[in-house]
Amino acid sequence: MEHPRGAGGLRGVGKRGRNAALAIAVAAGTVLAGAAQLPRHDAAAATARQVEKLDRGLVSVRSGSGNFVSWRLLGTDSSSVAFNLYRGSTKVNSSPITNSTNYYDGGAAAGAAYTVRPVVNGAEQAASEPALRFTNGHLDVPISPPSGGATPDGVSYTYSANDASVGDLDGDGQYEIVLKWDPSNSKDNSQSGYTGDVYVDAYRLNGTRLWRVDLGRNIRAGAHYTQFQVYDYDGDGRAEVAMKTADGTVDGTGKVIGSASADYRNSSGYILSGPEYLTMFNGQTGAAMQSVDYVPARGTVSGWGDAYGNRVDRFLAATAYVDGQRPSLIEARGYYTRTVISAWDWRNGTFTRRWTFDSSSSTNGSAWTDEGNHNLAVGDVDGDGRDEIVYGAMAVDDNGAGLWNTQMHHGDAMDLGDLDPNRPGLEEYKVDEDTSKPAGYMADAATGAIRWQYPTCGCDNGRGRSDDIWAGSPGAESWSSATSGIYDTSGRQANSRKPSSDNFVIWWDADPVRELLDDTHIDKYGTSGDIRLLTGSGVASNNGTKATPALSGDILGDWREEVVWRTSDSKALRIYTTTAVTDRRIVTLMHDTQYRTAIAWQNTAYNQPPHPSFFIGDGMAQPAWPNVYTP
Repeated sequence: MEHPRGAGGLRGVGKRGRNAALAIAVAAGTVLAGAAQLPRHDAAAATARQVEKLDRGLVSVRSGSGNFVSWRLLGTDSSSVAFNLYRGSTKVNSSPITNSTNYYDGGAAAGAAYTVRPVVNGAEQAASEPALRFTNGHLDVPISPPSGGATPDGVSYTYSANDASVGDLDGDGQYEIVLKWDPSNSKDNSQSGYTGDVYVDAYRLNGTRLWRVDLGRNIRAGAHYTQFQVYDYDGDGRAEVAMKTADGTVDGTGKVIGSASADYRNSSGYILSGPEYLTMFNGQTGAAMQSVDYVPARGTVSGWGDAYGNRVDRFLAATAYVDGQRPSLIEARGYYTRTVISAWDWRNGTFTRRWTFDSSSSTNGSAWTDEGNHNLAVGDVDGDGRDEIVYGAMAVDDNGAGLWNTQMHHGDAMDLGDLDPNRPGLEEYKVDEDTSKPAGYMADAATGAIRWQYPTCGCDNGRGRSDDIWAGSPGAESWSSATSGIYDTSGRQANSRKPSSDNFVIWWDADPVRELLDDTHIDKYGTSGDIRLLTGSGVASNNGTKATPALSGDILGDWREEVVWRTSDSKALRIYTTTAVTDRRIVTLMHDTQYRTAIAWQNTAYNQPPHPSFFIGDGMAQPAWPNVYTP
């Protein structure tokens, strides 16, 4: 049912009753760098959260005259765990490894086989799975492009691999890859025309295809239509896959959802009538386990901001721990005139809707319209142990009530993380498309209070990032396409040179400062010029000028991140991992649930990079051990 929002209309007024002075300051859009912080509810945050039961993710990469080997430190490990690394039956380390989860085995043969063994209280435990070998510095996962076709008006199309996600689909501790295929005639919502069908595949890392779902003619292809979520929602140790479907969708077993013959496409290629479903697919087989009516429903097309079908079919999706313990599915529609967000549980083979937030509800008022982004983020912004949905210039509380909004309106990019480690809680950095608004800002993620902002640029500021990319100033540096230089956590220019990229970031080398990921290369920021660390070979990026990888995240090895690009012919997904030896030891980021849910929503609309709930960067404190459990 719809959850009423308490006090209506005022930004900064949610279930905790923000004080009037703060609400007025936020409503005015003023800089509140020194605003008092709300108390964090640390007792509530002590609740353990469900995470995946992962293996060690052991990888071996040929590097120079030896092999770089790295593995996962798990959130379920003892904080005092050490490791022994074995090449075949030979232990390669002289004493248990305690300060890192990587090792360079100089002089070893290229084809050497490795395992790693935890050491707990001096006792060596069972060996891990054998290491994945990255020959030639990368691992190729073979994939199979669908056959092309032709639209009703005779336009031919082909397929290329697009966004990907990961999940342990079969419960063996190793991630599988879920991949979306886009036809060459995919469309932005503002563009008319037919598109080919969208396909979604699941692959093991050896290239075995587990299943293929054909979403059918009644799901249009494009960045705003299909946001797929891969997560273990019911806690059975195996991930499910959730997507919006329609009549004619064919599941991974060949079963058709709804009517196989229905065709709701109009002469402009838009799909503005017919039933819409939310379907949960079995991660092992691709079987549709249950389909329910999609919420939010389409309703009257013009109620979303236009009558021809642009704004009505803008979808976002995520996964969030809104109860503080177990994951729920988040489905959303609209971010211009109207925004509707719903939260779903998947338990015992059945969907249950928790709540629905609707900006058009009489309890909300006009302050909540046009506040959404082409993306979203999830995190416990108010410290009560439960996740909120940060939707751009607004946030929705864990119970479906509006938490805050900034009235800065729509934007294309944002970051949610501990961007300023010198103050408690999380921050949001966002760039804006509204030409009458500031070009971007940093806000307190608990209240929406704007800490600092750029001047108005009178432009569509379409790109921007915030992360610690330079050790020359504390905390995150922020930059955007419409501003010069990089800015510190107080909004002062920290250096006049701006990075060459503002698309993505990645932890790649030995230090905790993050690197720049753009198109098919990785660079390190420098005040006199960026330094190239990696150029992918024979690969291509996705999503036009967004130039994003299929996926980037900590999916293998130690806490540094991998990057997954499609090969230029879309015959493989090529995974690269770092070979930089580090003495820094951090629990796998996939056992930090803010980061793990960010990997789940990374494929949503305009892809954004993930951030954990804690600060990683120069001068960082040792992160707290995660309070998690495995099914």
